[in-house]
Amino acid sequence: MKRVMVAMSGGVDSSVAALLLQEQGCEICGVTLKLFDNKDICSRSETRTCCSLEDIEDARSVCHKMLVPHYVFNFRTAFKSKVIDRFVFAYKNGETPNPCIDCNRYIKFEAMLKKARILGYDQLATGHYARIFFDQESNRYLLLKAKDQHKDQSYVLYGLTQEQLANLSFPLGDLSKDQVRAIAKSSGFVNASKPDSQDICFVRDGDYNCFIEDYTGERMPTGQFFNKNGELLGTHQGMARFTIGQRKGLGKGFGHRLYVCAKDALKNTVTLGEEKDLYSTNLIADDLNWISIPSLQETKQVKAKIRYQMEEQEAMITPLKNGEVLVRFLEPQRAIAPGQAVVFYENDVVIGGGTIKERGDYNNE
Repeated sequence: MKRVMVAMSGGVDSSVAALLLQEQGCEICGVTLKLFDNKDICSRSETRTCCSLEDIEDARSVCHKMLVPHYVFNFRTAFKSKVIDRFVFAYKNGETPNPCIDCNRYIKFEAMLKKARILGYDQLATGHYARIFFDQESNRYLLLKAKDQHKDQSYVLYGLTQEQLANLSFPLGDLSKDQVRAIAKSSGFVNASKPDSQDICFVRDGDYNCFIEDYTGERMPTGQFFNKNGELLGTHQGMARFTIGQRKGLGKGFGHRLYVCAKDALKNTVTLGEEKDLYSTNLIADDLNWISIPSLQETKQVKAKIRYQMEEQEAMITPLKNGEVLVRFLEPQRAIAPGQAVVFYENDVVIGGGTIKERGDYNNE
């Protein structure tokens, strides 16, 4: 009998994933991660979007109903160093990070998988919407999009290694969200109608600048707004308040619509421009991870995503001598943001992905 540890956040997806595995005859246990306390994130709030007592109790309720053990693992130290600290460092250096990708990479599929092995479990399962397939021809595990394209989460899973894919299970890959909720409801799960978490779990109200100031105990220094010609436009109240493509919240009126086009962490400046200045045809990515291929040896035609909620776009990827990759899009892309992920696809298969290091010049070069 296969023994599977199921990561259970307290939500409906991971609960149904556990149920499906049990129905397949697996011996399972549920595990909820304690990632932070309110004091770790300088919050006075009694409730959070994850790691709350309510989430733990929901997961425990589902496990009790299924007559399987439930555990809570304390991963606060790892989460602080691998997710929160990296998030703060990236924002202070002018990037727009994606902490959910770091959480998947370093916590769920590294630290948690290691814990599963120590406890004698054969696999780790989660409620992610994606699929895993072993391709005998290439002798590689492949990461595929979910059948439900609207819920597909392959973008945030591009960092998975061959060893991790060999020991993971995504039971929801062939289901729609409606089907998952129907299963939960028919099974009498307490969280059948629980809404999905949308925000970054450790940042209250989406105020990154306030979080960074509270977390570090440092006030973000004011800086200057410039246009792309280097002309001074005004003063900003902290670079972490802004991301590429942002229009609202610039702090003052400029007489016409302006957008954040670039940030310079060394000079603490933010460059503003018009809508057309947000578009570029290329970017450079580093920190690459390849899944369907061992490495990129020559220019390859792919489809690529620079944000989670977007359709893939036609692109050519070319390896560079320093291990980075040049990505050239067929059509100009809006608001390419350093620090975000770019993920490459071939039909439903994830080829790989990396972190956006820089984008091309304004106005498509």
